[in-house]
Amino acid sequence: MDLENYVLLGVNENATDEEIKEAYETLKAKYDKEKWEDGEVGTNAARMLTKVNAAYREIMDERRERRQSQEDPFEAVRSAIRGGDISKAQTLLDNFNERSAEWHYLQSVVFYRKNWMNESKKQLEIAMQMDPSNEKYREDYRKLTARADYTTQTGNATHTDPDPASAADDRQMGGNECINLCNACICMDCLCNCMYCCR
Repeated sequence: MDLENYVLLGVNENATDEEIKEAYETLKAKYDKEKWEDGEVGTNAARMLTKVNAAYREIMDERRERRQSQEDPFEAVRSAIRGGDISKAQTLLDNFNERSAEWHYLQSVVFYRKNWMNESKKQLEIAMQMDPSNEKYREDYRKLTARADYTTQTGNATHTDPDPASAADDRQMGGNECINLCNACICMDCLCNCMYCCR
């Protein structure tokens, strides 16, 4: 929490959102009017208006994130995963004392991002055992199993797909790997035809 923002708006950090908004709008109106004055008064008002706007925005963003975190303890983990900070996501998961089905699901996503397919699958299996009615877990397990089977068949251990989280995965099964396989088949077909023609 940046207390300077509260000081700038002239409110206490325990003030309600409504009180903060009222203080902000009062200062905003004041500096909006003064910024048109000549000399140092106008220059200072314009500077203060920028600071007041930034302070209010930061305070409200911080409060919104705090509320979301309290409502959903895993939101910070999801945010880290979406931002590609897998190390932070793992650290946040490690700090949980209780490990629910959602915890194991997100651990599966983190392992997937690390390209640890077996560990990812095991964590997803635990999540499904703990919450067998969760459609998201079952669907992502199906996708993960299909990709693992494809990798085994092709010997391709490289994964460029996003994590198995439904919200982050909007591509069909196979993705670029299927395209690469098709391109390889077309090239081989052309090569065979050329060899036949050159006899």
